Amino acid sequence: MRKKSLIIIIISFVFITSCSRQGAHDERLNWVSSLFSGADQSQKFNRVYEYFPTSQLFSSSMSFSFENGSRIDLPNDFKFQSQSINVDDYLNRTDVTALLILKDGKIRYENYWLTGGEKVKWLSMSVGKSFISALIGIALDQNYIKSIEDPVTVYVSQLKNSAYDGVRIKDILQMSSGASWNEDYGDPNSDINRSVRIFALGGSLDEFSASLTNEHKPGTFNRYNSTDTQVLGMLLREATGISVTQFMQEMLWEPMGAEENAFWLLDSKNMEVAYGGLNATARDYAKLGELYRLKGRLNGKQIIPSEWVDASIKPDAPHLMPGENSLSDYPLGYGYQWWIPDSSGDYMAIGVYNQFIYISPENNTVIVHLAANKKYGVNDEETILSEFESIEFLRTIANENF
Repeated sequence: MRKKSLIIIIISFVFITSCSRQGAHDERLNWVSSLFSGADQSQKFNRVYEYFPTSQLFSSSMSFSFENGSRIDLPNDFKFQSQSINVDDYLNRTDVTALLILKDGKIRYENYWLTGGEKVKWLSMSVGKSFISALIGIALDQNYIKSIEDPVTVYVSQLKNSAYDGVRIKDILQMSSGASWNEDYGDPNSDINRSVRIFALGGSLDEFSASLTNEHKPGTFNRYNSTDTQVLGMLLREATGISVTQFMQEMLWEPMGAEENAFWLLDSKNMEVAYGGLNATARDYAKLGELYRLKGRLNGKQIIPSEWVDASIKPDAPHLMPGENSLSDYPLGYGYQWWIPDSSGDYMAIGVYNQFIYISPENNTVIVHLAANKKYGVNDEETILSEFESIEFLRTIANENF
């Protein structure tokens, strides 16, 4: 399951870092051990960057705020699995901390609960993957990357003789690298347990990425594997010659008018945790959604090529199509690090614990939904239900006439 892949990398990440302050080290241990246990995470996701090594993104010198439109009310309820779900109950039960709704580029609803807030930098989890995808598109446009048809090892020699040797960048973008992912906790030689040992010895995310072996023919099976995104981070670093943070600052964060500073979590070798380590505000997450809704143009600039935006949100092979699919390990469709729920044209960035950037082009709507859902990850059934319930909530909002 995709959730487990992220869990183990996060759990393993505790072994990467050392800290001079015992208090921060204890914070990490306490947090990591509490993940997916039913423990309250609202006191942690708002400040993870305080006790892990980080790099910093600085607010734009041309920062802008979305205009306020007339405020709307949330619907009283929405339908999920033939049941009527009360919205207030949903917000409380799933520990939603931020909900920001843009319509035609204007804020129509903005509210925060628990530890959320307008200035709060919330952990992206896998929502960060969609930022990495945007950076790949920019790097392609800037000719740092010649073609996504190129094998990733043309740029990242460290991945030769690994599962990624000769694999197209496009297949990695589409979570179809073919890399194996063994989640057997009882097998000492599984990927999970190998990763723990590597990190415990002071290894790096680069080394772990290069350790994976092949299971499927690339481009034939959609298996969600966070290491695929980590490889894209390596690609950005090697192709541009600078860190992911530096490239993002110059090519995305600055031109899109980010209002606040943000942080990337780092491993012990100062490599960004590209698969989910971004910490930013709801309003700045919303800017990526609005960028994509407007085909890559925001704040008076074409920041991401429109062709890249279009290609990113269109599954283009059988194993990427939404619905029950024997060639995929999840019923949502997939593009370039974006999820596609159906044929409506809507698409999403999704992170565990119910983080979302939801874009509905037909309705000119972007929604940021941040949460710390205690029930997420307690078991697989609860996780899947939680994710799809949130999607129905966001779909209902997007389809409202306001």
